[in-house]
Amino acid sequence: MKNDLSDYKKKIVALMKESSYVPMKEKELAVMMEVPSEKREILKQCLEELLKDGSLSMSKRGKYSIPADRTLTGIFSSSGHGYGFVHVEGIEGDFFISEKNTGTAMHGDTVVIEPFDGGHRGGKNREAAVTDIKERATETAVGTYDAARNRYGFVIPDAGRFDRDIFIPVEDSMGAVSGHKVVVHITDYGDSRMSPQGKVIEILGHVGDPGIDILSILKSYGMETGFPEKVNKQAAKIPRELTDADRNGREDLRELDMVTIDGPDSKDLDDAVSLTMDGKNYELGVHIADVTHYVKEGSAIDKEAIKRGTSCYPVDRVIPMLPQALCNGICSLNERVDRLALSVFMTVSPKGEITGHRFSMSVIRTNHRMNYGDVDRIITGKDPELIKRYSDVADMLLKMHDLALLLRERRKGQGSIDFDLPETEIELDENGHPLSVHPHERNSATRLIEDFMIAANETVAEHFFWADAPFVYRIHEKPDIDKIRNLSAFIRNFGYGIKVRDEVHPMELQKLLAGIEDTPEEALISRLTLRAMQRAVYSTECAGHFGLALKYYCHFTSPIRRYPDLQIHRIIKDYLRGSLDEAKIAHYAKILGEVCRQSSRTERLADEAEREVEKLKKAEYMQDRIGETFDGVISGITNWGIYVELPNTVEGLVHVSKIPGDYFSYNENTYELVGQATGRKFALGMKVKVVCNMVDLDMRTVDFVLAED
Repeated sequence: MKNDLSDYKKKIVALMKESSYVPMKEKELAVMMEVPSEKREILKQCLEELLKDGSLSMSKRGKYSIPADRTLTGIFSSSGHGYGFVHVEGIEGDFFISEKNTGTAMHGDTVVIEPFDGGHRGGKNREAAVTDIKERATETAVGTYDAARNRYGFVIPDAGRFDRDIFIPVEDSMGAVSGHKVVVHITDYGDSRMSPQGKVIEILGHVGDPGIDILSILKSYGMETGFPEKVNKQAAKIPRELTDADRNGREDLRELDMVTIDGPDSKDLDDAVSLTMDGKNYELGVHIADVTHYVKEGSAIDKEAIKRGTSCYPVDRVIPMLPQALCNGICSLNERVDRLALSVFMTVSPKGEITGHRFSMSVIRTNHRMNYGDVDRIITGKDPELIKRYSDVADMLLKMHDLALLLRERRKGQGSIDFDLPETEIELDENGHPLSVHPHERNSATRLIEDFMIAANETVAEHFFWADAPFVYRIHEKPDIDKIRNLSAFIRNFGYGIKVRDEVHPMELQKLLAGIEDTPEEALISRLTLRAMQRAVYSTECAGHFGLALKYYCHFTSPIRRYPDLQIHRIIKDYLRGSLDEAKIAHYAKILGEVCRQSSRTERLADEAEREVEKLKKAEYMQDRIGETFDGVISGITNWGIYVELPNTVEGLVHVSKIPGDYFSYNENTYELVGQATGRKFALGMKVKVVCNMVDLDMRTVDFVLAED
């Protein structure tokens, strides 16, 4: 009953906002929300409570509406062409902001908007005006300097972040010349009549210099490639080897067989795995680098780590969260050297159920630094040469494969959703020019490590939930029901279906993904299903993980590259030492909310930066292939054309004006582009041949035209 009340209240307010404040009677709300008759009393109670707390008002005719204050707060996204969109949390669909109504809003700013009257229901075609800037996303911009006059110049911002050129007085130019890529500190955001004004604070190099293109993107997201002097000095004092004092009070696991399994180019090795048998039960050990032994809360290194929040992995480099002395040195679980770890041992039954666990502050020594390819050839190919080379751990690896399959089957039985979408791998030459672009497939070894890390993360989260300790959880909330209904309507075109009522169970989506496996539409429907999901975030509340179908989940396994993991390690160690007293609990309760917000924000920024770099290198790769013909699949359809994805994961647009032989319009009910005279249709998942027609490196876009039949 309590959950029903909370859910309905959220849905009522969200629906009223989505409907652009159109007043509704109770019956109208019940119909639009599809409230069953037996729950109408709950709806009535929700409305009464919302009236009491001021969330809703009611007219004399019994119509409910949002109170007179019609402003909303959200995040502004710039289109790069003057106009933009604002996303308001809890409301599906974005508000369109025309160029004349953006004010001084810049990309990423938290803004206050006022929606216009007469907006359409269903979250489409809604407009609003920016009325205030609540918080600026950044005080800097990256762009190309243009020395327009002796007394001043302008910086033309790179695509996607700022829409207006920035005025630079000559005394604030740092001697930049035309063609320099620069970082600018914004001193005045201007208004409708005056350009923003700024001061050059860093000259990155000349446009076209190797690596400047990627560096410019990273700088535009506020990412620093180096560390402050204070951090470097502190890192320089960290010992390179363990001391006897470091080992004191720790469980000695150096005789236990264990390995790290990572990509061949990985340098920050923060997790090792071990496996022994206890009768028919498996004793799985997951051993994570004890970063907190070296990174003390409040230190210069710690402050810089929480500022960064996460490591970032653009195509050709790593922007680490921690200095090299830590992430590639004393904290990395390198082969055959002593390292400090935080270990969790899990007893797993032959049915894949975790029946017991224990934690340990440990000293470990890995047998081998293994890579995914070799492990895959051992566990699935039974490669005799590799089995001989790794004879001391080969049998353990084979048993690990058996255990991974059991754990995966258990999660599958709970409804865990596995999006098996290939990541993009881009190979660059020494000048940063792309040589190849291709999908990077997962194999049995990558899945094995994923299975073991998920098991450890779940075990840790469940333990500390029941310990009632302040904690950082990784949560993935249920998808928006309207997005799921739209997905359901779309997949009916392919003969698939999912059961949707007031919500959807992850098992339904798992069945859908299993049903489309190895079909032409697999990649397309998988991506559309993923887009219907909420974004996973960090929270102090244990709200569960929808995608993994788990009640308890956290990030414990990567403290070298993620701050929440590092924070969790501090809590676990206080717990193990018996020092998680009232003062510590109060301290963690005070700081963890901000840790979650900052970590979620920096994770999102790192993801965006990685995507922008990937888009740039894909566009650069296709620039050398203008005029070539490719097979592709329609991956998106809009009013302005069709998006086509190539087998190498490059996506480009065929503009509607470039489709010959008819006038085409978008049918949003069937997700098709339809010719008015010929009836010719373009649908999602359709195979087409395209020619690379044009590439815009500034906008990081690829344009295709349809190949002639």
